[in-house]
Amino acid sequence: MTYAETTADDLVALVRSYNPKTNEPLIRRAYDYGAKMHDGQFRHSGEPYFSHPVAVAVLLTEQRLDDATIITALLHDTIEDTRASYSEVETLFSHEVAELVDGVTKLTNLQLNSTETKQAENFRKLFMAMSKDLRVILVKLADRLHNMRTIKSMRPDKQTQKARETMDIYAPLAGRMGMQWMREELEDLAFRVLNPEGRASIIRRFITLQRESGDVIQRITGDMRGELAKVGIEAEVIGRAKKPYSIWRKMEEKAQSFSRLSDIYGFRVITESDEDTYRTLGAIHQRWRAVPGRFKDYISQPKSNGYRSIHTTVSGRDGKRVEVQIRTRQMHDVAETGVAAHWSYRDGVRSKNPFAVDPAKWIAQLTEQFDAEDDHEDFLEAVKLEMYADQVFCFTPKGDVVKLPRGATPIDFAYAIHTRIGNACVGAKIDGMRVPLWTRVKNGQSIEIITAQGQTPQATWLDIATTGKAKSAIRRSLREVDRERFIKLGRELARSAFAHVGKKATEKALSTAARNMRLDGVDDVLARLGSSEVTGRAVVQSVYPDLAPRKSDQIDSEHAVVGLEPGQSFDRAPCCNPLPGERIVGIAFRGRGVTVHAIDCERLSTYEDQPDRWLDLRWHEGNHPAVYSAVFDITLGNGAGVLGRICTLIGEASANIADLEFLERRPDFYRLLIYVELRDVAHLHSLMLTLEAESDVAAISRHRDPSAGKPH
Repeated sequence: MTYAETTADDLVALVRSYNPKTNEPLIRRAYDYGAKMHDGQFRHSGEPYFSHPVAVAVLLTEQRLDDATIITALLHDTIEDTRASYSEVETLFSHEVAELVDGVTKLTNLQLNSTETKQAENFRKLFMAMSKDLRVILVKLADRLHNMRTIKSMRPDKQTQKARETMDIYAPLAGRMGMQWMREELEDLAFRVLNPEGRASIIRRFITLQRESGDVIQRITGDMRGELAKVGIEAEVIGRAKKPYSIWRKMEEKAQSFSRLSDIYGFRVITESDEDTYRTLGAIHQRWRAVPGRFKDYISQPKSNGYRSIHTTVSGRDGKRVEVQIRTRQMHDVAETGVAAHWSYRDGVRSKNPFAVDPAKWIAQLTEQFDAEDDHEDFLEAVKLEMYADQVFCFTPKGDVVKLPRGATPIDFAYAIHTRIGNACVGAKIDGMRVPLWTRVKNGQSIEIITAQGQTPQATWLDIATTGKAKSAIRRSLREVDRERFIKLGRELARSAFAHVGKKATEKALSTAARNMRLDGVDDVLARLGSSEVTGRAVVQSVYPDLAPRKSDQIDSEHAVVGLEPGQSFDRAPCCNPLPGERIVGIAFRGRGVTVHAIDCERLSTYEDQPDRWLDLRWHEGNHPAVYSAVFDITLGNGAGVLGRICTLIGEASANIADLEFLERRPDFYRLLIYVELRDVAHLHSLMLTLEAESDVAAISRHRDPSAGKPH
């Protein structure tokens, strides 16, 4: 039977099979209302549109979900795509259903694969919707699963967009919720669109393997049943080949060919009791050789989404590895539905599964660390880190368990205990041995954090930490420590940037900048300017968007080079950043115009054997605007107000500071790159002489990076 042929009676029968006390009249009313609202609408495939909401509802009955969720599935597109309204849904059904339908509608409107900042904002909204009622995301996941199953009827570009969004967001989210079967199917459906050749090659190799070695699954399943029967264990044994995408990912991660890849088959043993899970493990390890480092006991240390199971990988006589998961029936129910097990019904009552996680606590735990993120990009980074994380379990000296993502370090461990411990961390011991803070922790290790009063986080910790919580806390602490210094420096940078366009950096102007840039007041603007998170030009443009530096008789920067063909464009090579007044040569690129290099640029040697691409060029003589970037490598004394004075000198020389990049920070000196915008090479030399005369400047030179950009 197709979904288009599924009647209200069929749907009610499916719900009644696990919930005899279901409100049949309400489900029938929702079915009839949805059919009426979508009447005359069709899918890309030509099927009646209402077949899609019905399919979503059927998928949710497979998870044995409550009436409100099933009704929401039937109505989830009515408010957005039909004349139905929130108030009408609320009146006909309930406030609960109306809120769920509205939540799904808002999720559908989120463009989760858009630009980074927009994507981060939408991720926040997604987590907010989840925190209100997790059933919203359950409906959305079922909606996405059916859309991916029927994706062939969409335009190719839409297929790619949906598949990428599914692979990046919805599949990992399903996995994080414990719905591993859904994650695997979503990944495989997306893989079919994004890399059909890769998927087909995996399937072809599977067929060849089966032809060569026979039905491995049936043989090993039979062997396992025999071993369990010998010790009197009653259990269900299920075997399967892993999904094509799962195999492809392992091949990519391990850089191995299909023939060398192990554990492409997975087996599941479902026992009657907790005791039998460990007895089963013993029987399997007696019969087959256990692979070192591949044993995980998620029964004694469950995952945060309630997942419990024993995982082991064993090797047979032929050297082939197989993965075995051992769990009880109750554990299996949670493993199949994850956090959704909280709403599942069995025999007419909400499941009393002791392993089902309270969704409110789970989502609170997941979102707690993200709430502290001030920055959109930081938030997005934290979400993606946590969604894709595989876990390791470590111990405090007192024996308490701390869960961390794979690849975590002692710094992550310290912040997982408490932010105060993380901030004061000066070292760590693993199993009693002193180790560097960048050490990757492993399952079962005991970790002791060494702290010191007055210690504060170091900027280098951001490269060492892996968890969103640790990175957020480190950034927050660094901002607080440096905030006053950055505000003072930012004020000088703002004064210089505004003076460059003939304006003053008044409190009113800076307040306007804060409002237009959506920052929290003047101090926030100045702090971000001083820490190079925003540029002086960006601040000025937020207040005076149409204001450009005064031109008078200046030479247009787009026509500053002599010797080009009519209509031929040019750009300055980032490796040498040539300035007006310097001798230059051009390298022609087909379809890309000309790249202008200084005559002494190291990169030119790359083109010595291609003389036909060289052009003899020169700069226009005259008054150039201060828009040509150059970089100073400068070492300064680490004293109060030194950097502010340097910025003032640069501003007074009518040069604009575009960016600052700190290379080294020491108690007595610090070294940084200052990106300035200049008129010409004479302007460069004049400014360097001015800065060199400053007593706090220990060294200054023009910085060039021969590796910047790529030769073609």
